[in-house]
Amino acid sequence: MQKVILLSSFLLLGCAQNTPSHPPVGGFLSEKDLNTSKNRAKNLNETERGQIRYWIENQTEKFYPMNLNYWVNIENLQQNPKKNDGDDISYEYDIYDFDQAKLYEKPKRNINVRFGHFEELKAVEDVLRYLPTNSEATLLVPSVLAFGTYGDNEKIPNDMPLIIKIKVL
Repeated sequence: MQKVILLSSFLLLGCAQNTPSHPPVGGFLSEKDLNTSKNRAKNLNETERGQIRYWIENQTEKFYPMNLNYWVNIENLQQNPKKNDGDDISYEYDIYDFDQAKLYEKPKRNINVRFGHFEELKAVEDVLRYLPTNSEATLLVPSVLAFGTYGDNEKIPNDMPLIIKIKVL
């Protein structure tokens, strides 16, 4: 009889409705949910930065941290003149994972776009402001500055840090 009562208790507990971990679409996040999300993002960023630093240590090419929380293979890049909103730029870039597999066959290319008026990954926009015409750079970008929690719904999954090879045309 005790076994039946014990088994019944476990079944009732197993059937109990759990509180949702995410609010419904259009719902509001509680303070607890906001803190959970913030801590997850912070921990993920710290983990990825550690993984990227480890990857850098095993490369022959040197990479340098930028203020926006990514790395670039050009020392003192931020000492170059900075382009302003309203300036035009043409560029292209390829995206790789950290196994150095190219994720898209063709580079993403933008011709004569104006700073302050185009949507781009934050790290790409930041490095473009310092790169002179006909120059190239390699960026190491944590997922939070890339496609983040949702990926790009094509070839880049969620929370994936990227290598971006960019050229100013």
